[in-house]
Amino acid sequence: MVGNHDDKLSRKLRGRKVSVTHGLEKTLEQLAGESREFMTQLSTFLHGLVSHYVLDGGALVVAHAGIKEDMIGRASGAVRAFVMYGDTTGETDDLGLPVRRDWASGYRGTAMVVYGHTPIAKPQWVNNTLNIDTGCVFGGALTALRYPEKEVVSVPSIQQYAVPSRPFLVDETAILTIQQQLDDYLSISDVLVVDDPMGKRFIETRLDGKVQIRQENATAALEVMSRFAVNPKWLVYLPPTMSPVATSELPNLLEHPAQAFSYYRDMGVQQVVCEEKHMGSRAVVIICKDESVAQTRFGVMDEGRGIIYTRTGRRFFDDSTLENALLDHLDGAITRANLWDEFQTNWMVLDCELMPWSAKAQALLQDQYAAVGASASRALGAVIGALETASPNYPEIAPLLDKYTRRAGHISDYIEAYRRYCWDVRGVDDLRLAPFHLLATEGAVHVDKTHIWHMETLAKLQTTDDNRIFPTAYQVVSLNDDASVEAGVAWWGAMTERGGEGMVVKPMDFLHMGSRGVIQPALKVRGREYLRIIYGAEYVDHLDLLRERNIGRKRNFALREFALGIEALERFVAHEPLRRIHECVFGILALESEPIDPRL
Repeated sequence: MVGNHDDKLSRKLRGRKVSVTHGLEKTLEQLAGESREFMTQLSTFLHGLVSHYVLDGGALVVAHAGIKEDMIGRASGAVRAFVMYGDTTGETDDLGLPVRRDWASGYRGTAMVVYGHTPIAKPQWVNNTLNIDTGCVFGGALTALRYPEKEVVSVPSIQQYAVPSRPFLVDETAILTIQQQLDDYLSISDVLVVDDPMGKRFIETRLDGKVQIRQENATAALEVMSRFAVNPKWLVYLPPTMSPVATSELPNLLEHPAQAFSYYRDMGVQQVVCEEKHMGSRAVVIICKDESVAQTRFGVMDEGRGIIYTRTGRRFFDDSTLENALLDHLDGAITRANLWDEFQTNWMVLDCELMPWSAKAQALLQDQYAAVGASASRALGAVIGALETASPNYPEIAPLLDKYTRRAGHISDYIEAYRRYCWDVRGVDDLRLAPFHLLATEGAVHVDKTHIWHMETLAKLQTTDDNRIFPTAYQVVSLNDDASVEAGVAWWGAMTERGGEGMVVKPMDFLHMGSRGVIQPALKVRGREYLRIIYGAEYVDHLDLLRERNIGRKRNFALREFALGIEALERFVAHEPLRRIHECVFGILALESEPIDPRL
């Protein structure tokens, strides 16, 4: 691979006029006694050096002074000049050195670029680029990158061989350890900037190819990210929206497990896992063994040993004392289950349901559901009272009395439905956490495991003393076994009859690839009474209209958000720059802003 000194020597050997400086004079002295044949071979060798290397299937690019994204894999005079000298302006500074543009700050490529040429005091990550020129010749250090581990190793120079025109060593004895390099990597200011997400954008994902983000959605997501989201360094994952099943044609039911089983059977799935859908709020939990891990691995300073946030990236608890108490309780459960050691990790990302719903949606319950229930009960009570008084004298109003009595019954069922989701939260003892995915640990994203593995692993966290952390109930259904299917339907029926929300049906494998790519990772099947909260107290009287709902767009967005969420986690585990992780999270928020019926 060619560098600027190689090019200068090559031109000198071919009789070109060059300035004999910066060590070239010593090289020519060493070559003075060599034969003409050797010199010809050396000239041919230097002239034939490639401009840059593209390695690991395009994931790694090595270039002497760096390279722009659109130059990778190309050969031209402009490309060769750039990789040898960097992005120069053509001007010189007061020391006579070329003035260079900071090309790395604008790099947005997926390939990691490793380069040098410009000496710096210590290796520096910027976006997806790494400068490893730590000025060995000037008394600095010789630095190498271990790939694919992305570990940086530096060895101090034995002596200073030349004096730099511009001093660059802040501390000539400071040699980075691997952990120090990781600290710098995480603290570098490479989070998503406003220029990245604005406008139409395509995000490359392993599971779903290029996911398009429209400009209007990006604008809405930007407001959420900038005004409401937690510290973006915590945001390594957001869960996807979940699609409901196709509409049931059974009397008095809008959703039924039969449609979920039919979908997965058509997709070639043999077994599904049916998980209880808890009466709470989706919560992503990031927990570290201690606060130092939060600093070194996530780059978060002075914010504790973890965080709990909602599916839209907002902090779950306003009360940090309550949050920390729950994280401490979870840490105790993980330690007792020996999971820190089992996974050789000091951090985890968990997908959970946190109860009660009122812990997060108290205002919604009071201002919307309770207000509707109270006002409707009072109004209907007055109407029914008046009709009952008049009915002995006016028999013809009996149908009207029946109608309003039925409506009052719907309201009563509506109130009972939402009250199941409410209880007072005075402290951590009143909270219930049900984890159902162990998403990631150091070095692994656990999407290669079955859902049974996730259930059994997380069941070890159950705290029998207070039940604050408990496993998610589930059933395995074999789709080609009628008895097993009937048992799955019966389980859902019994759960919803006693007021449960319903269940989530998932293929046995976390990732199941169909003929057209990844299939729906989960379908929710909600119960009759829970749907009163979603569609309104009297929705069962309007099922014919509701059966016309279109779930196609919802399913499309669910797949894209799922692909982006897994992509974000895989990039984080691979130690990619924060910008690369955040573009995926930002994409999920953007898709969430699409106008889709929220009742789905």
